[in-house]
Order: sequence, then structure tokens, then C-alpha cells
Amino acid sequence: MEIASIYHRLHFAFTITYHYLFPQLTMGLALLIVILKVLALKRGDERYNSAARFWARIFAVNFVMGVVTGIPMEFQFGTNWARFSAAAGGVIGQTLGMEGVIAFFLESSFLGLFLFGEKKLGPKGHLAAACLVCAGAWISGLFIVATNAWMQHPVGYTLGPDGEILLTGFWALLTNRWMVWQYLHTMAGSVVTASFVMAAVGAYYLLNGRFEEHARLFVRTAVVAGLPAALLLAVPTGDIQSKMVARYQPAAFASMEGLFETTERAPFPIFGLPDTEQRRLHSRIEVPGLLSLMLYGRLNAEVRGLDAFPEEEWPDNLQLLYFSHQAMVGLGSLFILIMLLSAWLLYRRRLFEFKPLLWVLMLAFPLPYIANTAGWTTAEIGRQPYLIYGLMRTDAGFSHTVSAGNTVFTLAGFALLYILLSILFVFFIGREIRNGPGDLPGTPVAPAAAGIHQTSNRE
Repeated sequence: MEIASIYHRLHFAFTITYHYLFPQLTMGLALLIVILKVLALKRGDERYNSAARFWARIFAVNFVMGVVTGIPMEFQFGTNWARFSAAAGGVIGQTLGMEGVIAFFLESSFLGLFLFGEKKLGPKGHLAAACLVCAGAWISGLFIVATNAWMQHPVGYTLGPDGEILLTGFWALLTNRWMVWQYLHTMAGSVVTASFVMAAVGAYYLLNGRFEEHARLFVRTAVVAGLPAALLLAVPTGDIQSKMVARYQPAAFASMEGLFETTERAPFPIFGLPDTEQRRLHSRIEVPGLLSLMLYGRLNAEVRGLDAFPEEEWPDNLQLLYFSHQAMVGLGSLFILIMLLSAWLLYRRRLFEFKPLLWVLMLAFPLPYIANTAGWTTAEIGRQPYLIYGLMRTDAGFSHTVSAGNTVFTLAGFALLYILLSILFVFFIGREIRNGPGDLPGTPVAPAAAGIHQTSNRE
């Protein structure tokens, strides 16, 4: 692999990983805000309106960060990955263009109305604005995932006379079976992220005796939304996604599971250390036959290992792929456990006073970010050595006119810029959480917080 290719890949991996820290929260949070607004209208309870306003401010900060960090990626298609853009621009330009023209403007326009037009719109109009913001966020996710899914499993195309890839039907992109399940899996992951963030803020307030009415509402809403989302991550979306990888990218699937040899009664690895030189999984803990059962419904079914494929078709960073997949699956299982326990205590009316679990909820909010990043790493490393699976190898897609030195220089510049953006982000989010949603009229102020509530009643 050329050294320039490595730097181009590292550059894009850095910018896209940092960028996705923000959309995954805004997409999930958009749905939770709609839920809060629906409950406010249905129950006539001002707490839900106040909570929606608070989370709308968090949403707005994330949205701005997502926009700022998303713009450089668009330019990288024309700079770092010019040959890829020249070959596939007729396909991916459709989905990326519609994401910008339709979804982004829908989301941004109605976000302004939601933030500043509540009195003019009235309760039903404000709910409609929230729904349209949510629709914009989720449609944006649809077009982005459709682009990636086409690169994972290209459909609806033909090759032109000069080797360029021509789109034969836009509808094929939106009905790509890979896209459907990848999209549902991605959106479930975004709801899990938003639920854990909302639960963490609520748990923080409960543990500090602040904004307790809102804190209970935050935790309750997060658990009720987070549990089904965490379950959907595993079944059916995660399960079907794995089966599609096994069918269409079998070498990637074998790498994800650390399966070096074609095996009947293939075991499911709970833990192991892949060794590409000796072609085996060391120190492994596994469940015999479970992988065969999960894929084909039979314990004795044969699952192809890496020995069934030429080495040039293997993912080029097998260890990173394996551990990313393990992290994603392990954390996904942990999310289900945490949400099940929280839901049980919520049902028993003990959750808000059970401090050990409140501490878990408060400290667990980074885990969905790690899991989502691990999931995307699994998808992108698994597709290698192809940029467009089966059509264009990665080394054929980067630009020869952008040198490795220029790439490293701009990567360092982006890193410095993103450090500064991170400081601003933490400041603004921290200020919103410190100020809080504001206490409702007639709500007693906790003694420990009395000294700081004088400036926090903004609603």
C-alpha cells in the first residue's frame, strides 16, 4: 500500500470520526424532543415543554458542531479522493446532493422556528416544527447511510465506456437491502446515544439534588426510549446486518469473528487475540456451534473462514477490525443490561433513589459514542481493501496530486482546529447543563443548590 494512501485514509478517518460524535446525538435527540412535545400537548404539563426547550438548546449546539465538522469532508472528496469522485460522482452525488438540498435545509429552517417561534406557533405549531426538525435529521441520516451502503453493496449502476460508474436508477439506492438494515441499525444507535446522554444529565441532577422534577422526567424518558432502541440494535437490525456481511463480504465476516479456518459447528468468540502470522485466535473464550446457529439456524452448519479467500481479499487491518467488532457487540450487550435493570427499577418506583444505578447512568454516557465509533470502524475496515466493494480498490481512489506531506500538514491543522472546537463545545454544553432547564413556579429549591438557582430560571 502506498504511503500517501495511508495518510489520506487516516485524514478522512479522523475527520469523519470526530464529525460523527455530533450527528449521532442530534438524530436521536430529535426523536426524544418530539416525544416530550407530544406528552406536553397530550397531558398539558409544562414540565415537558420546559424539558423540550432545554434539550433543544443542547440539540442546537450539537447541530452547529455537526455542520462545522461536516463541511471539510465534502471537500475531501474533491481533494484527497478525487479519482474516487471522478469515477463514482454520478452515483454518490445524487444522495449527498439531496442530503444537503432537502434534509439539511428542512432541519435547519425548522430548528430556527422551534427555538425562537414557540409563542407565535402555539402548542400544535411548535410540535409540528419539532416533528419537521426530526424528519430533517432522520432524512439526512437516510441519504448518508444510502451513500455508504452503496459503497458496501453497490446496486443500480452500470459501467461507462471509460470505466466510470453510472447510476441506472435512483430508487435502487433507496431500496438497497443493505441500506435498509444499516439505516435502522444506525438510527437505533443514535437513539441509544441520546437516551444515555439524557439519562446521564437526569442522574447528575438527582445525585446533586437539583431540578429534581425535570431530572426524573429526563431519566424516565431516556429509559423508556433507550430500552427498545438497545434491543433493536441487537435484534433484528444487528443480527440481519451480520448475516448480510457474511453473505456479501464473507472475508470481512470471518475477520470480524476471528475465524481463520473454515469450520463446521463454528464457535462464537466472546474473547480472543487474533494472530495473523500463525492464523489462529489465541486465549479464546467461545461458545461452540453458536456462530453456525446464528447464521444458518443449524449447529453443524459450515462457516467459511479466511482460508477460503486469497490474502489480497482480506481486510488490511484484521486486528483493528476484530477488536472494533468485539467492542461494538460487547457494549451493545451492556446497554441492554443497563436499560433492563433501569426499566425494572423504574417499574418498581425505586430508580430515582437507587444511587448506585444513578451513578452508572451518569458515567455511562460516553459508551454509546465508543460503540457507534466501533461500529463504523467495523463497517469501513471490513470493506477493505475496497473503496467500493468489488468495483474499486482503495489504492485506486485517492488523489495523486495531493502529496503525503500536504495531507499530514492539513491533518495536523484539522487536529488543532478540532481541539479548539472541542473546548468551545464543552464550554457551551457545560453552561447549559449548569444552568439547567429551570425550576417550575412553586417548586421548592434544594438547599444545596439555592446559591446558584437565582440565575438559572430562564424559562
